[in-house]
Amino acid sequence: MISKFTRQALELDAATEADRIISSTREQVLVTLRRRGVVVGLSGGIDSSVVASLCVRAFGKEKVLGILMPERDSSGDSLRLGRVIAAQLGIATLVEDIAPALDAIGAYRRQSEAIRSVVPDYDEGWKCKLVLTSILESQGLNITRLTVQDPNGRTKTVRLPPAAYLQIVAATNYKQRIRKMTEYYHADRLGYAVAGTPNRLEYDQGFFVKQGDGIADVMPIVHLYKT
Repeated sequence: MISKFTRQALELDAATEADRIISSTREQVLVTLRRRGVVVGLSGGIDSSVVASLCVRAFGKEKVLGILMPERDSSGDSLRLGRVIAAQLGIATLVEDIAPALDAIGAYRRQSEAIRSVVPDYDEGWKCKLVLTSILESQGLNITRLTVQDPNGRTKTVRLPPAAYLQIVAATNYKQRIRKMTEYYHADRLGYAVAGTPNRLEYDQGFFVKQGDGIADVMPIVHLYKT
């Protein structure tokens, strides 16, 4: 693995690298871990689609299970695109709606409480997102802001104090952790390994949730930049 980012880090023979990943993943799962196949969480995005494709080449489509895990705030495109890639690869899938688990553990309630501390009118049916303005557009500190949209389409953006920001992030991180628990349940019952989907940029920068999408038995593309 190249340790520093240089132009050479992006120069690779795709076919040769794919073959190397397939061979390495097969050895890790079948020989080192003594597992029979892999579980992949399918989000409909590029990373999980690439990992699923590599795993099919490594183990065959019969030994790869795709788990689709929508919840209340998920985009409908995620479920649709996850099904599209699964159909193209010919792998079996399961849909696990994690919304009841998130609701039971208080993830949605805790997120809403934090948002209401700065936007008291926030209620069910509203949409929200965290926004970080470009450092090229600001001469001061880059502070995270919250944008909310009511059912009528009206938006409001407010600056987030540290406590509210941390609570929103903490509540949101439940989602990745519940998803990973779900993946491991199915991996354990089938005697499979869990294939993670982080790429190198995410892993190097720590852009993942601890004990969530940051853990897996194998990570086929963790050494590759997403370019």
